[in-house]
Amino acid sequence: MKRMFATMVVACACMFAPRPSLAVELPRVFADGMVLQRDQPIPVWGRSTPGARISVAFAGRTVRARAGADGSWRVDLPAQAASATPRTLRIDDGTAPRELRDVLVGDVWLASGQSNMEWPLAQSANAEAEIAAATDPLIRHFKIPKSWAGEPQWQLEGGDWAASSPEAAGQFSAVAHFMARALRKSTGVPIGIVDSTWGGSRIEAWMDAASLGLDPGASTESARAAREADDRALAETRLKLAAWPAGPADDRGWEEIGFDASDWVSIPVPGLWESSGWTGMDGVAWYRTTFTLTAAEAKAGVLLGVGRIDDSDVTYVNGQPVGATEQKYNLPREYKVPATVLRAGVNQVAVRVTDTGGGGGIHGEAAELFVQPGDGTRRSLDGAWAFRAADVTLSPVNDNKNQFGTLLYNAMIHPLQPYGIRGVIWYQGESNAHSVEEAMRYRTQFPTMIRQWRRQWHADEMPFLWVQLASFVSGADVPATGIAQRSPWATLRESQSATLALPATAQVVTIDIGDGADIHPRNKQDVGKRLALAARHVAYGETLAFSGPTFVGAAFGPGNASVRMAANAGALAVRGGGPDVQGFVLAGSDRAFHAAQARIDGDRVVVRSDAVPSPVAVRYAWSDNPADADLVNDAGLPASPFRSDDW
Repeated sequence: MKRMFATMVVACACMFAPRPSLAVELPRVFADGMVLQRDQPIPVWGRSTPGARISVAFAGRTVRARAGADGSWRVDLPAQAASATPRTLRIDDGTAPRELRDVLVGDVWLASGQSNMEWPLAQSANAEAEIAAATDPLIRHFKIPKSWAGEPQWQLEGGDWAASSPEAAGQFSAVAHFMARALRKSTGVPIGIVDSTWGGSRIEAWMDAASLGLDPGASTESARAAREADDRALAETRLKLAAWPAGPADDRGWEEIGFDASDWVSIPVPGLWESSGWTGMDGVAWYRTTFTLTAAEAKAGVLLGVGRIDDSDVTYVNGQPVGATEQKYNLPREYKVPATVLRAGVNQVAVRVTDTGGGGGIHGEAAELFVQPGDGTRRSLDGAWAFRAADVTLSPVNDNKNQFGTLLYNAMIHPLQPYGIRGVIWYQGESNAHSVEEAMRYRTQFPTMIRQWRRQWHADEMPFLWVQLASFVSGADVPATGIAQRSPWATLRESQSATLALPATAQVVTIDIGDGADIHPRNKQDVGKRLALAARHVAYGETLAFSGPTFVGAAFGPGNASVRMAANAGALAVRGGGPDVQGFVLAGSDRAFHAAQARIDGDRVVVRSDAVPSPVAVRYAWSDNPADADLVNDAGLPASPFRSDDW
């Protein structure tokens, strides 16, 4: 009986004991060095002990709230004018106050999309000089790590605010940095960039389940199964790595002819190392193979093809460096090997590969791996190579998570809502341009995503600016001359242009500053400047030239098409001068397009082709890589690609 009474006393004591207080938890975007959005009520939210009284103080104003039954709370601070004076944001729940220091008030832009928005300043044109010039501490950058989830998350996986400086800016989004730098000059206010990007991502990954018509429960279950599969794959990689001594290896001499590679393993080439079971591995690894030459071939020198290497390589033959390429994951490497390096008989090839994230290794087409002696006959080097990891880390398996609906939105966008922002800049679409059919779907997906984000931020006309796809040889388009013309990238650009029907939007055309051989053109300066022009018009209400000529309509007569253009800034012009415009094609009723001659006539371009006596359709810059298209306006901004037909 005494034992039962004692148990009842303990139970009652537990029932009436006060719950332990929980420290205030804030979204990670609330941190030292943050930028708050000016001229709007400032939402601040978090979690604490259920029922806790919360006070939030900033700039002499205090707002209070009570945490709900689940511990969540939110306040809205009064709107603030821009201020470059560092202030403190204090959040107090009565037990464990938190103070966020060096807080500025200015304009916050959310930068999102795939690799061309993610692309860092350190890998862009004139990187050394640009980094040295990145000395404005009123530009702040918050980088969200790559993360994914099967259901909407409350908290980001990580991230910190960093003020622009030569020490920090190299890792900033180059496009966003150059836009911020231009806006600092025009507005004079602090600029914050929230960088939520993932290279290679499809637009579906940035949309929520409802917008995609997906069952949220099914998405959650699929994500759970994917995590379990990833855990198994990482365990397999750890087991493989355990065959070698732990820790970074001293790889000096691994390129030498007589190096003992008996403990290396076989790996098929071409193929990313993840496809051979090295899942989640980033860092440095080596490949070795051999080729045989006659004495005459060795004396003549050879051309060596070692495929596409993700991301960088240094390639050796017989212990001597013969070539190196940095940060060009999709570029086939071809290196000339001089006779002084070669020998009759067996020659050793060693490739040191550095992978900075995502897929890694030697990949591409089998035909891109070869040795070509002076007679021009290529001998294949694809097949089994020797392989050894040198200095690697294991990361969560993210390789394909950017391809599936909702996963990135759930982890990288939803936790930001409703953080105050001035608008969104977006650079994405390459991963949705593999075919004309999916590029057509983009014209529904893109405006749907914009509406979704605006709805969730409770801002129906939140400025949304994007970069149209730059020029690039994707290999998927059909040439123009004499045949029906299909181009996935041109169709995707058209889908982007169609989205301008939404209010408070603008598009930056970049076909003139792309790189046909590189999907990541290094000129991010002009991209950022053009985004800033668009922002100044859409977000700040300035009247200025912010876009190039746009197609209005076409009239067809005997032997010509008269194309009417809105110049959007002064007169039509040809980039570089001259009377003739490049980039136009014409088709008759047979739907076969032919190269055409074009000249400016006021606000029109008159287009003719001897091969098309009775034109019924005209197109401009309608290819994946319209590098020759040169129609601009007085401000030098390029015309957007277009077509008059809907074939």
